[in-house]
Amino acid sequence: QVPLVESGGGLVQAGGSLRLSCAASDRTFSRMAWFRQAPGKEREFAAGIYWTINWGSYTYYADSVKGRFTISRDNAKNTVYLQMDGLKPEDTAVYYCAATQSYGSIYNRHDFGYWGQGTQVTVSS
Repeated sequence: QVPLVESGGGLVQAGGSLRLSCAASDRTFSRMAWFRQAPGKEREFAAGIYWTINWGSYTYYADSVKGRFTISRDNAKNTVYLQMDGLKPEDTAVYYCAATQSYGSIYNRHDFGYWGQGTQVTVSS
């Protein structure tokens, strides 16, 4: 099990921005994603990214965050970021970084074998 170290969560007013970071110690991951879980809710997909040697990288977003969130990867730092702009109270959740070395759906949390500890994002009205 390879740990994923998350940072960047906190309190922000509606309309504000945060940037989450997920540093991975294993460079063999082929895809990573951010999931979030609000109290009483199931963990849901927010954004994902995967990359190949020859074909570049690809990003995916949930409809609820599309246009406001941006996922990116810094290969040199082996870190994935989630830039969150225009935050809304409904974005309040614990955000989890996830990674996998295998094939699977970018949207399915069960296809990710590695998880960070979670970082709290709270958006006030």
